[in-house]
This record gives sequence, structure tokens and C-alpha cells, in this order.
Amino acid sequence: MKARSPRVLSFRGAPELTPPVLPAYHPQAKVEDRPLAPPQLPTPRHAIARILRYVLADVMRNRWILGYALFFLVATDLLVRLGGTGPRALASLLNLVLALVPLVTVVFGTIYWHGAREFTELLLTQPVERSTLFHGLFAGLVVPLVLAFATGVSLPLLAHRALGADTLGTLGLLLLVGALLTAIFGALAVLIGGLVEDRLKGLGIALGAWLTCTVAFDGVLLWLAVSFRDYPIEGPLLALSFANPVDLARILMLLRLDLAAMMGVTGAVFTRMLGSPIGVTLAVSALFLWTLIPGWLALRTFRRRDF
Repeated sequence: MKARSPRVLSFRGAPELTPPVLPAYHPQAKVEDRPLAPPQLPTPRHAIARILRYVLADVMRNRWILGYALFFLVATDLLVRLGGTGPRALASLLNLVLALVPLVTVVFGTIYWHGAREFTELLLTQPVERSTLFHGLFAGLVVPLVLAFATGVSLPLLAHRALGADTLGTLGLLLLVGALLTAIFGALAVLIGGLVEDRLKGLGIALGAWLTCTVAFDGVLLWLAVSFRDYPIEGPLLALSFANPVDLARILMLLRLDLAAMMGVTGAVFTRMLGSPIGVTLAVSALFLWTLIPGWLALRTFRRRDF
């Protein structure tokens, strides 16, 4: 026997029945009725890359960076033309690197960190951790300076074909030393910018730190060497050289250029202690440690600062 389908009663004039509203979790529910997915926060690596891109675009337009690269470009080109060879040009360029790289980095970093305070406050309103924001801002400050320095020094040597097998290693060490000095004094600039609210006061402290590392420290070492010349103080002088990144970078480059004889008896001690691969590794590790200590202090200050 055939089953009858149920009859549907309809009444003329009755209001139309609205379809039942399905719950949001039902698979046939409308898209607009479904709950919105929580926003996906960027990972720290992506956040640092995004902040670095914004800061790089801002810093690379700065005339300081262009002038910095142009100065090393012209100075290296003149030294190669006058010296004739790559090693002579690099030896003459060493004093410029040891004096100007820390000076430009610490002054530019202090001014830029104070000037970017409103931009930093805007970024702090975003759902990004302070440590992630700090690493992005610090990389955006240091990377353009390193690129400008490396470009200004390398291009004239490559254009004049003044690089040999030995010179290539010396150029690599010079670029490494310049990059580490940029990172060290960039971290000092950020630390000063985080501790000191006033821009002029911060700039004075930054210049004082540069004078201490490049001029006053050497004066203290010279006074110790003259005052205690009758005592074997080469070991303490070697230990004191680790307390100043500029002196440590100078010793590394003089050993590489085979100019340690210019330092007298102390140069012989440095050659014996730092001339080996272990000594060079120890000195480079000390420069990396010099980058980490002020960088960690600057990060700690940035986390605790009330903007």
C-alpha cells in the first residue's frame, strides 16, 4: 500500500513564516551569522621584519646616511689613488674608521632615538611586545649605517681592482670591525636615549662616551706605561685593552696589517697573545660581548620606560 505524504495546510492571509535561525556553529548557518575568528597576531619575527622595513625606509632617506656613505666613498677612492695599493689604503683608512664610525653612530643614534619618540609611542599602541619593538627599531638604526660604511669602503677598492688574496681578508676584518663598532655605539646611543630625556644632555653624554673611548682611554694607558715603565705591565695593559672596544679593534687591525711593531714592547706581547687564531677569536668575541652588554641594558631600560 502506497504511503501518503502529509498534507500541508495553508491559510490565505496568514503571515509568512520566517525560516528558523540556525545557531552560529551549525554548518549550514550563514557566513555573516558565524562568529568572527580572533585576529592573528604577527609572530615576533614577522613583527621585527615589518618594523625594520618601516624604519629602514625612514632612515635611508636621511641625509646623514647618504653623506656618511659618500664620505667613505671619496676618502677610500683618494687613498687608493694616492697609495697605489690596497693594503696601504686600508692602513691609512684604519684611523678614519676608528674615529668616525663610533662618532657618527653615537651622535646619529642619540639624535634619531630622541626624534623618533612619537613614532615609538605610536608603535607601542599596537599589539606588539616591547622587546620585539626594540629589536626592530635597533636593527633599523644599525643596518643602514653598516650598509653605508661597507658600500663606501668596498666600492672604490673593487673599482680600482686593488684587492688581492691577502687584502681581501684584511678588508673583511675591517668591515667586521666597523660593523661591530657600529653595533656597540648604536647600543650605547639607544641606552643614552632611553636614560636621558633631554636631547642636548643626551648628545653631550654621547660625545663624552666617544671622547673617553677614542682619546682619554689612550691617554690613561700612556700615563700608566710611562709611570710604571720599570715594571712588567704588558699583561695588565693587554687586559685593559679589552675594556675599550676601540682599542681592541685597533689592535686587531694592526696585527692583521703586520704593524704591531708600532706599539713597541707592548706590540710584541699583543702579537704573542692575540696573534694566534685563538687570540683573534677571543678578541672578536670580546667585541661581540661589548655589543651585547649595552644592548641588554638598553632593552631593559626600554621595557621599563614610561612613555
